[in-house]
Amino acid sequence: MREHRSPSPAIGRQFQEGRSGPSGQRDAFLDNAKYLLIVLVAVAHSWEAVEGSRATKALYMFVYAFHMPAFIVICGYLSRNFTGRPHQIKRLITGIAVPYVVFEVAYSLFKRYADDTPDHAITLLDPYFLTWFLAALFIWRLTSPLWRHLRYPLPVALGIAALASLAPGIGDDLNLQRVLQFLPFFVLGLCLKPQHFEIVRRQEVRLLALPVLAGALLFVYWVAPRMKTGWLFRTNSAQQLDAPWWSGPVMTLLLFGCSLLLTVAFLSWVPRRHLWFTVLGAGTICGYLLHGFAIKGPEYAGLFDTYTWLNEPAGKIAVSLAAAIAVTLMCTPPVRRALRGVTEPDMSWAFRDSPNDQRPAGPHPGSFGTADESERMTRSTP
Repeated sequence: MREHRSPSPAIGRQFQEGRSGPSGQRDAFLDNAKYLLIVLVAVAHSWEAVEGSRATKALYMFVYAFHMPAFIVICGYLSRNFTGRPHQIKRLITGIAVPYVVFEVAYSLFKRYADDTPDHAITLLDPYFLTWFLAALFIWRLTSPLWRHLRYPLPVALGIAALASLAPGIGDDLNLQRVLQFLPFFVLGLCLKPQHFEIVRRQEVRLLALPVLAGALLFVYWVAPRMKTGWLFRTNSAQQLDAPWWSGPVMTLLLFGCSLLLTVAFLSWVPRRHLWFTVLGAGTICGYLLHGFAIKGPEYAGLFDTYTWLNEPAGKIAVSLAAAIAVTLMCTPPVRRALRGVTEPDMSWAFRDSPNDQRPAGPHPGSFGTADESERMTRSTP
């Protein structure tokens, strides 16, 4: 961005409404970011199946330090207009709760039969593999009005995350450890304004991002043998990671700062213009929900035990490329249309009519689409 002055009100309105111009099109920057992040999610998941050298573990930790935090920040930003109006509640149920139920059952059955584990439990209270994010997003978005009414929402969210990190008794129900420990990123997104993204995309920020990213890579390579990756998953308390209780709040704050710094560095280099993959940013819900089958299928089939070369550097590159290509195909419009009955089901029969609810004109935003901003976009999901 050549000009460093504050964005004009018109630019702010366009970004806030998810538009790239007066035609009402989706904002290319957000769609580009979401596509690139979903590719990182799939590639990082594929690395879990191969043997981890120090370099592989370092790359794994580097990606995990910011890919989900950045995605959650964007989801929070797009949830700022969620107030619990009837049409928003309907879309919360049809776009998040329904896909969660369908894919939680689907992944559990896949685990039973593809992995030959017939006793694998089918439960909606203990999310399996990647379905935790839908449960978390449901809870976060439902509480959005509460966070907007607090005077200091982010410090409160950080306090809750810190307390969760030293509470091993929380249990696995709805993966609440992750819900609470990732909460600050969603709340941060709720607090952001279009002007903040304009600042992130300034030229000087992009230049500063380069040494930040390089330094982070060197640091994770050094820390990889010394740090448990469980800290990055946010699924356990400090005690469950065999660490002293006080390290939980300390790591919560340190990881939040590191993740935020890397998120800013990543977003600063996300292209602003419309590119070949921009349209795929509208289908990341499909890529997210489907790529788990492509990741777990070969693992259940023993592919990595049969073809041991996949654990070598060339094999890891091949696995990474395969994951990136697979999730890209899963984000394409034909897949979105085929999966629409699950990700955007028409369940008008299940809800009462609400004549007093002022529903904005616009298509269904999908399970990762949010509130009024997404409703002003063309049909899509983040």
